[in-house]
Amino acid sequence: MAALAQDFPRLEPGLWEMDRAVDRPPGSASNPAPASSSRTTMCLDESVERDMFNMAMGEMSGRCSKHDFKLTGNRMTGDLVCDLGGTTMHSKSVMVLDGDHAYRTEIDTTYDPPFMGRSQSKTVLTARNIGPCKPGQRPGDFVMPNGRTMNMRDIMNGARGAQGSVPPKTSQ
Repeated sequence: MAALAQDFPRLEPGLWEMDRAVDRPPGSASNPAPASSSRTTMCLDESVERDMFNMAMGEMSGRCSKHDFKLTGNRMTGDLVCDLGGTTMHSKSVMVLDGDHAYRTEIDTTYDPPFMGRSQSKTVLTARNIGPCKPGQRPGDFVMPNGRTMNMRDIMNGARGAQGSVPPKTSQ
């Protein structure tokens, strides 16, 4: 874990835009279900990136019998086997970095027995730095698809409400 923490890719500080697409359980053969997707933004700096990584590693050490990550050049691979309360989750991922300003991650996961009705899933994450954080944002402010802002550091520290610095968009 310590070696991985030193090798974990460092991302450019600033405002990051992240798109997440997750396949849905298949419908009928003639009517497959479309993938769901969402877009979020996050004000990121090195300290928040490190705190999020450390929190994830801590979660894995308690639930996962296997958590292998390897960074080679601009490519990071992961192989996880974790217990989700009676379901074994096996997840393989590949992250390809474009310098420190963008990345794409593909995650293939199986669940045995099925978890919440699913035996497998595929998630694709793409992210890119879009410039400086907005005025009034704190590192860790995360704007969800509905416009609500929460702060990742507050969430990690267990703050009630975990509100961010920028109020949500209001509809007119």
